[in-house]
Amino acid sequence: MTLALEVRNLRKTFGGGRTLTGRPRPEIHAVRDVSLSARKGETLGIVGESGCGKSTLARMLVGLLKQTKGEIVIEGKNLSDQVGDPAAFGRLIQYVFQDPISSLNPRKTIREILEAPLIHLLGMDESARKARITELFDAVNLRDEFLTRYPHEFSGGQAQRIGIARALAASPRILVLDEPVSALDVSVQAQVLNLLADLRKAMDLTYLFISHDLAVVEAVSDSVAVLYFGRVVEVGRAESIFSAPRHPYTSLLARSAPIVGRDLARTESLAVELPDPLRPPSGCAFAARCPSATMVCRDKAPAIEAFSQDHEAACHHPL
Repeated sequence: MTLALEVRNLRKTFGGGRTLTGRPRPEIHAVRDVSLSARKGETLGIVGESGCGKSTLARMLVGLLKQTKGEIVIEGKNLSDQVGDPAAFGRLIQYVFQDPISSLNPRKTIREILEAPLIHLLGMDESARKARITELFDAVNLRDEFLTRYPHEFSGGQAQRIGIARALAASPRILVLDEPVSALDVSVQAQVLNLLADLRKAMDLTYLFISHDLAVVEAVSDSVAVLYFGRVVEVGRAESIFSAPRHPYTSLLARSAPIVGRDLARTESLAVELPDPLRPPSGCAFAARCPSATMVCRDKAPAIEAFSQDHEAACHHPL
């Protein structure tokens, strides 16, 4: 098994220290000792509710945010000391943003947007840039006449294709897809997902697909990592995660997903909010919402344990 990406005990804490008046500044632990890996040429789905740390994790993986602790290894290269320097990551890993239009510079033409990584990361001359941009537009099924237009002139689906082309410009090996279809119409979602699948095969790419939509994650992922309150609570092959979840939170997510033709059901009667990040619980963060919680759950955070070769979960009372 060849790993494209490996994350070891990654942690991100915001705040801390003291204010100018000497008062202690509260700490928020957005990502807590996350360890996971993505196999080369596969898609790792990362799921969880809003506020669980998915986007913070993604920004650390592409070098946009410096980690507090932990290691990031991409294709065997330890880039932990270079987090915070996106240029060091740019040739290996790139980011596709959730909102396709707002992620594109409104003052630049599409050609200028696509040229930026070719100039700053690859140092291409004008003729090489022109050939590469034509190649990228062919790959995402867009016409060359769009190159002179501005981002506001495009639909959401077209803008996301441009965003994908920009991410592919420097020939990275990994794409981090942060909710790449959640802002699109359902029919356009299918087109973009099919395009991503074709590009992954054609270019031998590895994807980290971040979403709160389990139906989409199940459709595109080979492996899945479930995040809750900044921690990985379950990880494994997609078919195992969705057919037989071991963590109660994963089961809750699956039961909460709306399905056409089925009435929305109340899936839990306990508190439905994440714990207060300023006052994190001492034990399992999911204990207040879990019907199987006992005193040990409230007193001690569970360690992640293997239930099979490719399925792990952090739970004192696994399903």
